[in-house]
Amino acid sequence: MKRRMFITILLILTISLVGVDSFAEGRKAHYELTITNITKGLLFTPILLLTHKNGVKLFTPGSPASQALEELAEGGNTVPLTSMMSMNPKVGSIMTIGALGPGETIIAEIPGERGFNYVSLASMLLPTNDGFIALNGVRAPLGNKTVMYLVPGYDAGTEINDELCANIPGPHCGGEAVSEEDGEGYVHIHSGIHDIGDLSPADYDWRNPVARVVIKRIIMEEND
Repeated sequence: MKRRMFITILLILTISLVGVDSFAEGRKAHYELTITNITKGLLFTPILLLTHKNGVKLFTPGSPASQALEELAEGGNTVPLTSMMSMNPKVGSIMTIGALGPGETIIAEIPGERGFNYVSLASMLLPTNDGFIALNGVRAPLGNKTVMYLVPGYDAGTEINDELCANIPGPHCGGEAVSEEDGEGYVHIHSGIHDIGDLSPADYDWRNPVARVVIKRIIMEEND
């Protein structure tokens, strides 16, 4: 009985080690993200994507936004948040992909290094003062599997929602994205457009969610 148990354990260990070696030397993985803008009239500015380990967050709901997130939410600038995240050793790959109009879909691939199996993304919502979309540290699927997330619109709480074109950048308004009045002071779910400034709710208001994100993990041979 002991001899059989020893042989069984040895066989399991051998199979496990072969599996680890074959993954490390002959196989690689990446994540395929299919992002769809499901709003009627909102534009997503260029979208920041990153893979990372557990515990990395772009923001904490109910807490103040970082300066880097403020710049993304008010002006669509992904550079400060990219720089901040690139200094975190728990972050794997970072990339920025194109803007996305209403009803449009974009497919992006990002490396899925071993251990960096969480995904985040962020993009400004136009036309808003400081609205943005985000996946904030979600678990990516295991194996050759797929998971879908419905993404809400957030408010960075850094600028008052006056809905004035003078304070909103982009093709809808062309403002400077500068307001002298601070917002609520913390990140929260965005309440939409309410016809208090230059924006028409009929054109731009929404009810969450604002995006559909499908994440697929694909494992390939190194020579694929």
